[in-house]
Amino acid sequence: MMRLMLLLVGLSATALGAEDRKVVLFNHENLSGWDAYLVDPDVAMDDVWSVKDGVLVCKGEPMGYLATKKTYKNFKLIVEWRWPAGKEPGNSGVLMRITGQPMALPKCVEAQLKSGNAGDIWAFQGFHVQGAPARFKKVEHKTLGKILGVNKIRPAEKKPGLWNKYEITVNGGKMTIVVNGEEVNECTGLDQVAGKIGLQSEGGEIHFRSVILTPLDD
Repeated sequence: MMRLMLLLVGLSATALGAEDRKVVLFNHENLSGWDAYLVDPDVAMDDVWSVKDGVLVCKGEPMGYLATKKTYKNFKLIVEWRWPAGKEPGNSGVLMRITGQPMALPKCVEAQLKSGNAGDIWAFQGFHVQGAPARFKKVEHKTLGKILGVNKIRPAEKKPGLWNKYEITVNGGKMTIVVNGEEVNECTGLDQVAGKIGLQSEGGEIHFRSVILTPLDD
């Protein structure tokens, strides 16, 4: 009995410790803690990103991204998003381990948010990624050069107007992606560097209501 009680106390302490480490990246009030890069330098961050009724709204134009002021290496990231009902869904993405100079698509790994493609993985500007041979791909882009990617195993998105949930775990060289409770992708070989977390503006209005990060022990 004593051993069982000690085990339960230990599990409770572990759970509380994980809760204490959570970082709420979007506070439902404003853009505190975020910077922005936009391809048009004359457009202000507030012209693209706004908070309405506790929801982060991105207009989708011009192209660019929000980025956290702080950097993170190993973490579990929760992102809830939706494409608004009655509008044509577009493209976006969750960018992780962003390093290097800001640009339209910076050096990073991306969990895709393009409607119909959530769960796909992309790596830009020389960022490394590996995946199952049947789902791994290399694309030669005329302006971005070589882009690496890993296709999702299966779709798990909800229709526009409904909220979706990403659970992304990045630890060492590995990343796993869960969409709405279903594991849909994983990759290995990631560059093991600390970088910023980003949310893309890439055509089409998109909403975010939760962006929560739990750091993992290195």
